[in-house]
Amino acid sequence: MVWVNEAHAKNHYPLDEAWAKNVFEKTSSAYEKEGKELKFKNHIEFGTNIQKMLIKFLREGPVVAMCLEGIDAPEVVRKITGATEPKAALPGTIRGDFAHMSYGRADATNRAIPNLIHASGNKQEAEKEIALWFKDSELHTYNTVNDLHTI
Repeated sequence: MVWVNEAHAKNHYPLDEAWAKNVFEKTSSAYEKEGKELKFKNHIEFGTNIQKMLIKFLREGPVVAMCLEGIDAPEVVRKITGATEPKAALPGTIRGDFAHMSYGRADATNRAIPNLIHASGNKQEAEKEIALWFKDSELHTYNTVNDLHTI
């Protein structure tokens, strides 16, 4: 369990142009479908705002950081956590059962969705985040009973 400082939070949520462009386009499209106007005119301005909200949220309380190892771990963990928007997360997932804000409510209150849990999106992202959050001496690998019986 750790309290995250500003620099660490910025390293976890760096302002990446490709990410900002993707999020801006998806959000703009969603707003258009709802007949609403997005107050941000470009992806960097929008990404900077999102980054600021995410950093603030990450620093609101202590973080329980963990690293899980296994076959297809990022995909399996993403399945357990549920959809990023809690409103869309299925029952039985962490976000579906314990987080309750929608994108609309987050936008209306100008805050990040407190979706309770973060999960790396893929192996490359996981490797980067593991290096950011853990020292090598804090990571442990071991064999389970299932490892003894694999073909």
